[in-house]
Amino acid sequence: MKKTVLRVSINCQKCKKQVLKAVTKLEGINSVAVDGEKWTLTVIGVVDPVCVVKQIRKIGKTAEILTVGPPKPKSPESEKTKAKPLPHCCKDCQLVAVLPYESGICSIL
Repeated sequence: MKKTVLRVSINCQKCKKQVLKAVTKLEGINSVAVDGEKWTLTVIGVVDPVCVVKQIRKIGKTAEILTVGPPKPKSPESEKTKAKPLPHCCKDCQLVAVLPYESGICSIL
């Protein structure tokens, strides 16, 4: 698996949508991200960067490869920020639905 970053001419939301539609037709892609402000397209997966460029050029956009390499491993900090599991006592709690009352009587189901 590799991470490919390309510079693509993205001028508006329509351009962004066209690029995403064209690239997602390729096989072997795990994720695609477009940054319209930086004019970059990031593709992660087992796909040839030249094929990605050809696919973008088919829709009339210019594209050039900036970087190709392995994707960054997940940082240990992101694992620390994950939600901690609930204590055992909270797992046994049930949700209570509260309906709005119109007649002045509160009803809890």
